[in-house]
Parts: sequence; structure tokens; C-alpha cells
Amino acid sequence: MSTSCTSPSGQPTASEQKNWKTTLAEELPLLGHRNWILVVDKAFPAQNAPGIHVVNTGEELLPVLQYTLGEISKSTHVKPIIYTDQELKFITPEMESGIEAYKKSLGEILHGADVQTILHDSVFEKIDEASKLFKVLVLKTEGTIAYSSVFLNLDCKYWSGEKESTLRQAMAAKK
Repeated sequence: MSTSCTSPSGQPTASEQKNWKTTLAEELPLLGHRNWILVVDKAFPAQNAPGIHVVNTGEELLPVLQYTLGEISKSTHVKPIIYTDQELKFITPEMESGIEAYKKSLGEILHGADVQTILHDSVFEKIDEASKLFKVLVLKTEGTIAYSSVFLNLDCKYWSGEKESTLRQAMAAKK
């Protein structure tokens, strides 16, 4: 699929708004560990890397995130490693209207998840490196709160890091 189209006004077309969930449903079975799904705010920049596929959802960030996490949780093959911007912790209501409600809702959606925070610029480094070999699906939203994007680095659901380490140790012992 190509990068999504928008109407002359820059807003997503009606068919595009309906199709982001279809795109996610088509893409998710093809994605595996080391792929990324980014649920980003409206100002998140378009990138030129060939491995990046941008879909304009036309919806608010938190519902897109909640739906995306739900679809990932239903999958049998991947689970998310969740990243948020470190800067988000330091934004106050004086800086950004609605930030407390956003943080509360985000916390409810991510409740119980192991969430890692990284500096915003570090995200671009990770995505740049990943997109050279692996697909990155960007779900662009209508969100307009600074540093509100959530980055999902997909990992294998059925094979843990501990199992991989045990396997590698066994292989090294047999050399």
C-alpha cells in the first residue's frame, strides 16, 4: 500500500478514515519482532525512509492507541515494547492545556504495561535504524498535545529473551 492520500484541504478522506483499521488488520499479521507501530500526534514529521508507511487515521490519538494495543494483544505472534517521550513527564498544565487528563487516560490505557521513556530525539534514531531493514507503520492521529506519541516496538510473543539467551548459551557450549 502507498502512503495515504488526503483531500485538498489536507484532511483525511472518508475512505481513508475507515481504512486505517483495515490497514492495521492487513499489516499486523505480516509484522514481527523488530517492526514498529507508531501512534503519533498530528505534528509528527513525515519521513522519507522506504520502510516507513504512514496512514492518516483522522482520529484522536488515545482511541487509536487503545484499538491498536487491543489488536496486538489478540495476535499470537507479537507483543509491544512500549515507549513514550521522556519530555511528557515534565509538561505541566501551565505549558499545555489538557495534559493532566491526557496523562491520566494514557496511564489507564497502559495500566500494567512496562513502559519505557526515552528522549524524543532518540525515537528518530531508533526509527531511522529500524526502517533500513524493517517495516515501520505510522498511524498519524489528530492529537495536538506535544510529546504525546506512543511508539510500539514489536517483539516475539512466543519466544522470550530468556529462552533466546538459554539457546545461545547451549549453542556456545557445543562449539
